[in-house]
Amino acid sequence: MSDSTASLRRKIGSAEDLQSVVRTMKALAASSIGQYEQSVRALRDYYRTVELGLGACFRENMGNPVAVGEGVGTDAGGIGAIVFGSDQGLVGQFNDVVADHAISALSTLPGTLQIWAVGERVHARLEDAGFPPDGLFAVPNSVQGITSLVGRILVESEAHYRRFEGSELYLFYNRPAAGAVYESVNRQLLPLDATWQRDLADIPWPTPNLAEVMGDRAATLGALIREYLFASLFTACAESLASENASRLAAMQRAEKNIDDLLEELGGAFHRLRQSGIDEELFDVVSGFEALTLEEK
Repeated sequence: MSDSTASLRRKIGSAEDLQSVVRTMKALAASSIGQYEQSVRALRDYYRTVELGLGACFRENMGNPVAVGEGVGTDAGGIGAIVFGSDQGLVGQFNDVVADHAISALSTLPGTLQIWAVGERVHARLEDAGFPPDGLFAVPNSVQGITSLVGRILVESEAHYRRFEGSELYLFYNRPAAGAVYESVNRQLLPLDATWQRDLADIPWPTPNLAEVMGDRAATLGALIREYLFASLFTACAESLASENASRLAAMQRAEKNIDDLLEELGGAFHRLRQSGIDEELFDVVSGFEALTLEEK
């Protein structure tokens, strides 16, 4: 009986330790979600400013679209894809969902395919599905780490669309969604075609005085396009990280509930076993007392 009680005590202690770890991970995930969502909100105004600047540049070139983001190499039909996932587990179906979405979309596109994975887990998932990535980037651990990641991605993507003529670049990532933890989306980032340019040129200017590009227009346009790409990639990465932590938070909430149920079950078994031991000891005492009473009589 004592061995069984000691075993239950050990199980309860282990469950309580695990519960403490889960609660800590919940707190970290909830805190991280707020940081990443705040960074996305802070970037929206800047992104809008860049769009207005691009619209001003393209309005001056209406009827003569600028060739932007098209490859200059001899190879044709290049398809580039960046898939954002996670390095760590305990995120439910987070990596499976984004990988399946990317595979479904990329399998219908013709051309030479080149994939970069952000996160070891999604890299392994793509590799198992027969879409081995050509490159792997580590997932940032904080908002401050997103900038360096975006810089490395821009270097790789620039080399890609310089090699391929008419190359395309797609982003696949999960983003927070109303009514759900996240949703998987894809976005075509390159080339920046004539339709995209016309849409930006049609954006109304916020003041009665229209903007005018001064100085070297080509240099201004190039700088705005680089900022546009940077803001787009930063937003995708931040939304993916927010979704990852939201998925982890949901997983930790389920784990905490399971641990609470386990602790309740173990606690009940422990108390029943302990009560059974106490009842046996009381029965022995009563039996001994009755035996002594009969002897005295």
